[in-house]
Amino acid sequence: MDPEASPDAMVNFTLLTPSTTSVLAPRLGSLAFAGRKAISTPNFVPLTTRGAVPHISHDVMREQTAIGSVYFGLEDFIERQEKKRTVPVYNIPTAPHESPLRKFTCFPDDFLLILGPRRVPAVACPPDHTPNSISILTSVGFRQLDGTQYVEAVQKLRPDIVVGMADLVLGKRAGPKRQGKMVDRTHAYTMHGTESLYGSTQHPSPAAYFAPILPLENTQQSLYLEELEGDDLRPHISGLALYDTASLSIVPESLGRLPRVVFSEPATPHELLRQVSLGADLVTVPFIGELTDAGIACDFVFPPPSPSSSPDTTTEQPLAFDLWSPTYKTDTAPLRPDCTCYTCRNHHRAYINHLLNAKEMLAWTLLQLHNVHTVDRFLAGVRASIARGSFDADVHAFHRAYVSELPAKVGQGPRLRGHHRPATGAHPPRRNARAWGRLDEAATRFAESPSAVATPDTGADGLEERGFAQKTA
Repeated sequence: MDPEASPDAMVNFTLLTPSTTSVLAPRLGSLAFAGRKAISTPNFVPLTTRGAVPHISHDVMREQTAIGSVYFGLEDFIERQEKKRTVPVYNIPTAPHESPLRKFTCFPDDFLLILGPRRVPAVACPPDHTPNSISILTSVGFRQLDGTQYVEAVQKLRPDIVVGMADLVLGKRAGPKRQGKMVDRTHAYTMHGTESLYGSTQHPSPAAYFAPILPLENTQQSLYLEELEGDDLRPHISGLALYDTASLSIVPESLGRLPRVVFSEPATPHELLRQVSLGADLVTVPFIGELTDAGIACDFVFPPPSPSSSPDTTTEQPLAFDLWSPTYKTDTAPLRPDCTCYTCRNHHRAYINHLLNAKEMLAWTLLQLHNVHTVDRFLAGVRASIARGSFDADVHAFHRAYVSELPAKVGQGPRLRGHHRPATGAHPPRRNARAWGRLDEAATRFAESPSAVATPDTGADGLEERGFAQKTA
C-alpha cells in the first residue's frame, strides 16, 4: 500500500497493488476524500448535463445505483454575463464550509464532486483560446473563460476536485506552432491556478487540484512535465487529468502514484479495457448516455461467461441490442437474465419497447439505470480480475467472446439539447419531426385555395376541416 496525499487538500489515493510507477500496467487503488464515499479504482465518473445525471433523478440514483462521484462542467452553470450576481449558482445561500455547487445540484453530502471548465465530451468552439482564457459554450452562446474567473468559481463553488484549465484543440489536429502554444498556455493556466488557490497560507482552497496533461508527445511538453515535478507545483498537485489514452505512457515516474483521470471517449468496452491496462484510475464513459438516448441496452460482462456456460460458443456475442426493434414487442425476458439492476428485476424487454414507441421518458430512465449498472458491474469485474492476477487472460477472453463494435444507433432519441448540436453556425437536421406547422402560413394557403385545407389530411400543419377551415368559412 502506497498512500499519496496532497498537503494542501483532503484527498488521499492509495495504491493497493504492488507495481512500479514506470511500468504501464493495470492497478488497483482507493480514492478517498474527507466526508465522501471512497472510490475503488479503476472506476468510471458519471457525467452530468446541466447539473444532473441524464434521465436519473437523485432519489433513484441514490437507491438504485452505486454512483459515488459525478463530473460537472462549469460552462453548464454560467452565462454570457460577466457579473457573478447574474449567475444563479453563485447566489445560493450556504453555511461557511458548505458547497454552493452541492446545494444547487442537490447531490448527497457523501458524493465526490469533480468540477472542470468544460463538459465531457466538449463541443468545439469557433473562437480560439487566448493566453489567459479558453473558449466555452454556455446556454446562451460562446464566450471566453479566463483563469481568474475560473479560480473565483472554484473558490465560490467549493468542489472536492478541480480539473485545471487546458488549451485543447478539438475536432482537428494541431500544427507544430499551435502545439507549442498549447503547452505554454496550459503551463500558464496551471501556474496561475495553483498559486491563486493554494498560495495563501491563511485560506487555501480545500479542492484537490488535478493538473492537465496534454494529448501530445513527451518531447513536446517535457518542460511542462518537469515543472509539475518541481518544488513550485508538485506540492499543490493532487492528481492528473489526461485527455488521451496515449498520454498515460508519458506520466513521469515521480508523478506515477498520483490518481489519473482520463477524460476520453472510449467507443467500446474494449477501449475501456485498454485504458485500464495502461494504468487509468478513473475514466469517463460517454457511450453510456449515447446508447441510452438511442434506445440501446448494454449486454456485456467481465470476465465473459466461460464457454461451458455460454449457449453459443462459436460466434461472437453482441455488446448491446436495440430495443426499438419489433423483435422485442412480445419478449418478456429481462434485458439480461443475470442482471440485478432495478430495470431487469422489475420490467422486461417488451415493456421498454412499448415505452420507446410511446415516447415515454420512463423508457430512457430504465435504460439508463441498466446501462449504468452494466458498466459499474463491468469495472467491478475488472477490479476483481486485477486482484486475482488474471486480467490479461480475461481481456483476451473478452475479445474472443464479444464483437468489436457497439450496434449502430438508429432509433429516435430524446430531444437534442443546444450543446449536443455541432458548432458550425448552421442548424443541423432535426432529430424529431416537426409536430405542428405555422398557423399564419396555413391561413394564407386557405385564403388562396380553400380546397388545400378542406380535407383532414392536410400535411404537417395538422389542420382539419372541422377546425380551422370551418371556423374561417
